[in-house]
Amino acid sequence: MNEKTYLRLEIGSRTDVGRVRKNNEDACRALSSLSLFIISDGMGGQSHGETASAIAADTITAQCSSTSATPEASTADDNVQDRDYSEKTKRLARAVRLANRNIYQAALNDLQLRGMGATVVAAWLEGSCLSLVHVGDSRAYLFRGGVLQCLTTDHTLVAEQVRRGLIAPEQAHLSKMQNVLIRALGIQEEVTLDTAEYSVLNQDFVLLCSDGLTRMVTDTEITDALREAADAQSTADRLVSLANSHGGEDNVSVIVVHVAELT
Repeated sequence: MNEKTYLRLEIGSRTDVGRVRKNNEDACRALSSLSLFIISDGMGGQSHGETASAIAADTITAQCSSTSATPEASTADDNVQDRDYSEKTKRLARAVRLANRNIYQAALNDLQLRGMGATVVAAWLEGSCLSLVHVGDSRAYLFRGGVLQCLTTDHTLVAEQVRRGLIAPEQAHLSKMQNVLIRALGIQEEVTLDTAEYSVLNQDFVLLCSDGLTRMVTDTEITDALREAADAQSTADRLVSLANSHGGEDNVSVIVVHVAELT
């Protein structure tokens, strides 16, 4: 009989309005009791972005913490339900799909909320299995053995141009269209998700962040912060401070999860 995997996590999180914006449209949830972590970056102007990201984060939290089954998958589930994913990964994907529909429906019901939407990156850990679902340009990274690996692909116009070879990666950083999303929650009734599973090891770091970090802070700086990490919270604080010191042009949210012990 297989023994149950024991997991001890050190968690740090911080969200900040930045140096330019007047309100914070990011929603950041680090739920240690569930080992569930969510960052959602809202869009839509005024307070509408805040509404969208809050709906996303609250819906995912409620569905993943509920003892009842999450809604049945729709026909647009991209074979998530049919693939050999864990039940937690499937449940997380269903929760994100429900978040999409809730944002979409809220905008239909209130003319003032039309056009709102949100990105999301959500990670759920159980033992050594990391379930990951994302839409938009909020990112997830894995830091292992001194090497930083991005686990997500941005759903932006510029990233798509790079993938198609239309522009060089160096040009992407200079483009004024970096924040133009081609996929987000709440824009249409159904949404295509990127869903994946990874195995974590002792001393790994998992980093979730909004684009307020990655547009201001280089991968080298992120790597240095994680390599020199004293603890998860101070590392999250350091990354947010770096974003603000480089201009803080957007809200910035960071969750740092250190796999301190896995037995």
